[in-house]
Amino acid sequence: MIILPAIDLHDGHCVRLYQGDYRQATVYSHDPVAVAQRWQEAGARWLHLVDLDGAAQGQPVNLATVERIRAATTLQIELGGGLRDLASIERVLSLGIERVVLGTSAVRQPTLVAEAVKRWGERIAVGLDARAGLVAIAGWQQTEAITAVALAAQLCTLGVARFIYTDIARDGTLGGPNLEALQAMLEVVKQAQPARAVIASGGVRSLEDIRSLARLGVEGVIIGKALYTGDVELAAALACAAACEPTAEAGA
Repeated sequence: MIILPAIDLHDGHCVRLYQGDYRQATVYSHDPVAVAQRWQEAGARWLHLVDLDGAAQGQPVNLATVERIRAATTLQIELGGGLRDLASIERVLSLGIERVVLGTSAVRQPTLVAEAVKRWGERIAVGLDARAGLVAIAGWQQTEAITAVALAAQLCTLGVARFIYTDIARDGTLGGPNLEALQAMLEVVKQAQPARAVIASGGVRSLEDIRSLARLGVEGVIIGKALYTGDVELAAALACAAACEPTAEAGA
């Protein structure tokens, strides 16, 4: 199972939001590049980047910072936030980013998702961010009348191979992951042929949470606030994941 430390970018800084609320942002570093290098030195192989400003504005905003992180590390990087047209996706992938995460477009532009998957295959993932089970988009500022599970089922038919599931109510709270919701998501995506992968995000606070997620069968775990508060040491998280039952490598 893969551990992906998270860096959320807001105004060029490394921040964490509380339950997706931009008004409750805590700045953990003014140098996201140094943070990425620290996670690499601790043993991370993947990095989960979110352009929070891009998600809110509908187009990438922090690409200069993304480029600096790309140049300064050998990490495999996935990036989400504001990628809502093919040109933006292509631009990000051309920077050497391994995988992009689509969110709003998965709801509003399914034909875009289908075309992106056709062009770039597994370099396209979809972020399913849920509030009370319903999909939230546009930087979590709008909630749609469709459940994350139902949307996942639809997107499987378009060829999406990987989903990143976030329970917004758990995000940034250190309240533990929503195992029940993740189990429901896994049951849906594993019915597809071939089975799709799920990466869990939101609420991770301890090594026991990582073990619980591994038992569910997720492909990876994104850890944010717990790394910045010190509740979880990245090296310990990586060792814990390595000791769990092996699953397919993210992006393998």
